Amino acid sequence: MNIPFLDNWRKRRVIESSAPPLVSAFDRDPEGVADLLAECELLRTVVQDSGIELDDTPYSLERIDQIPPRWRDDPEELPWLGNDAGLYLGTVIVRTVPGATWQVWPGGQPVVRLASGREINVVEAGLDWAVTGSPELSQVYAEAAEF
Repeated sequence: MNIPFLDNWRKRRVIESSAPPLVSAFDRDPEGVADLLAECELLRTVVQDSGIELDDTPYSLERIDQIPPRWRDDPEELPWLGNDAGLYLGTVIVRTVPGATWQVWPGGQPVVRLASGREINVVEAGLDWAVTGSPELSQVYAEAAEF
């Protein structure tokens, strides 16, 4: 059966749902998404066990860099912790570097855009840090703060 208005509705629904959920959520409520990205529960648990409090400051990044990387022994925890470390890095940059904002790439990847227009893939930086220890989170922050 050919019902033109139904065909148009279906096409519109496919187009609307083609964007990743994070992109759609960011478009509707960027502050809410920023709060969600700042949660980083696994990272908070790991650093709390080391006596570190995540207070969204560059100093906390320096302290995180000094934690012994016990998570590297757990292949299941490693990517999740790296993801959280990257999101926390991004949160610190957005909250302390003037003009820095969260952006979400069309594929759904959260990045930080600096006032200069440079974008930092903080999740990638966090994963690199979790896997190899380099670059240090505080080093990525320092480079972002220079721009």
